[in-house]
Amino acid sequence: MPIRRQDTRRRGLRALVAALAASLMSLPPASAQPDPAAQPAPLPRIELQAGVHLIRAEVAQDFASRARGLMFRDALAPNHGMLFVFEQAARQCFWMRNTRIPLSAAFLDDSGRIVNIADMQPFSDDSHCSAAPVRFVLEMEQGWFVRRGLREGSRLAGPRGLFSTP
Repeated sequence: MPIRRQDTRRRGLRALVAALAASLMSLPPASAQPDPAAQPAPLPRIELQAGVHLIRAEVAQDFASRARGLMFRDALAPNHGMLFVFEQAARQCFWMRNTRIPLSAAFLDDSGRIVNIADMQPFSDDSHCSAAPVRFVLEMEQGWFVRRGLREGSRLAGPRGLFSTP
């Protein structure tokens, strides 16, 4: 007996629905999906020196940690910040989406010299960019650099091998 075209379509549609149902059942429940506000695994920390001032910085050196940055945090401990490390010097731009605390970003060249500093407001999508190619960006609570007399041209020191010798 010949198979009718309509029967073939029905079987194909049933197979498609079954495959879709199976793939949906394999997804974790919504409660198991990652919460963007949940605390991620701790990042490595280093100490930097800005003149007589000691900075304790988390190090964001991969795409995921740089993309998350200081989002969803309510505060920074005194003299704590985040150092963003990039593979190569380029113009770096930052924004403050989902970032609750006002920050200052110091854009640093390979030698740890501050190229420029940008003050950034919470929850803003405004871009704040380096004035020249940089490999490092250090975010601290807003005004931290100014209160310590640090400005364009000031140099930070870090663990051996982090910054190149000028």
